[in-house]
Amino acid sequence: MNGRYIDIAAADGSGQFRAYLSTPASGRGPGLVMLQEIFGVNATLRALADHYAEEGYTVLVPDLFWRQTPGLELGYGPEDREQALACYRAFDIALGLQDIQSAINALRTQPGVAEAVQAAKVGVVGYCLGGSLAYLAACHTDCDVAVGYYGVGIEKRLDDAATLRCPLVLHIPAEDAHCPPDAQQAITQALAGRDAEVYIYPGADHAFARPGGDHFDKPSALMAHQRSVAALKRAIGPHFDLSALWDRHCEYEFATRDVDATMATMVAEPYVNHIPTMTGGVGYRHLHHFYSNFFVNSNPPDTRLVPISRTVGATQVVDEMLFCFTHTCEIPWMLPGVAPTGRPVEIPLVAIVQFRGDKLCHEHIYWDQASVLVQLGLLDDSRLPVAGVATARKLLDETLPSNALMARRP
Repeated sequence: MNGRYIDIAAADGSGQFRAYLSTPASGRGPGLVMLQEIFGVNATLRALADHYAEEGYTVLVPDLFWRQTPGLELGYGPEDREQALACYRAFDIALGLQDIQSAINALRTQPGVAEAVQAAKVGVVGYCLGGSLAYLAACHTDCDVAVGYYGVGIEKRLDDAATLRCPLVLHIPAEDAHCPPDAQQAITQALAGRDAEVYIYPGADHAFARPGGDHFDKPSALMAHQRSVAALKRAIGPHFDLSALWDRHCEYEFATRDVDATMATMVAEPYVNHIPTMTGGVGYRHLHHFYSNFFVNSNPPDTRLVPISRTVGATQVVDEMLFCFTHTCEIPWMLPGVAPTGRPVEIPLVAIVQFRGDKLCHEHIYWDQASVLVQLGLLDDSRLPVAGVATARKLLDETLPSNALMARRP
């Protein structure tokens, strides 16, 4: 964990409560109050706060059960669940909202938040109990944006939507018994036409975004996180030049061929996956080894990247390009075990590059391996529905013939 604890004075003068504070590597960034599940500010929440700190946020996780059981940190077993539910039943929502406002106020005075480009901007993100409180915070506090994951009981407080004060995003799993289809419909209808986005995740269940949980659904969690960060960046930042960061990474890979400089553009534990050959690495140590031995210094000297298009989103860059080379050396990441053929190759390639803050988090790289093998004379395209260099040529000239493979049908 990267954080520390601070104390916050309750607005009603009844005492102080503890909050976990995690800051970005830069030391400054927009504020984000993270609201707990019923299991307290446990290791799961603190790890999630650290994750958002990597995104560039100064994150504060207040202990909202301090009036019932201060410092509660529970697991997810049956006994823990019973204790958590007892705290939940004793929880006073009105006082909880006061404590959330106190946390927002405290976060705005943190040096890293006050010094951020969008000074003193604070968002709220919450899970389960915290998800419903995030919705209420958007209606009753002065936060600048709110994101709620699988909030419980929102459909019972839809009248509060009349006082919605800021952009709101809600992530609702379709199979959540705590928010059945009629509740999902009521929430969606009540927020229609307001500054709110409601996303339903088919097949996902309650706590789908909790890593290691029984209902963890990685595709839904990834999609929800991208939507969350996009909403946060629109409202409070931070803003990074992802295009320039990706260009710098590619320069280190293909121009200067500097492994350490390449790794320095990435998060502490990144991964790379070349989809067709499943080459790459997961984690710093494995990826550094891969770059050093099988990638950065293993590309032919005439390797060229020809940009075709680039799409820059809130959290990722999607690059469409031509990857061109002469097969004068073994290329372990693309053609492992294949001896040099001396043949030229031009292949369309797509890179989907995910960022966390101002660092690369992962790369998913796609190309048509069959087209590469055809160009090297290793695959007979007369017997199979595959094409060679024509795939690259047509990408640059759309007037070239279409449906040539179909025309070969008897």
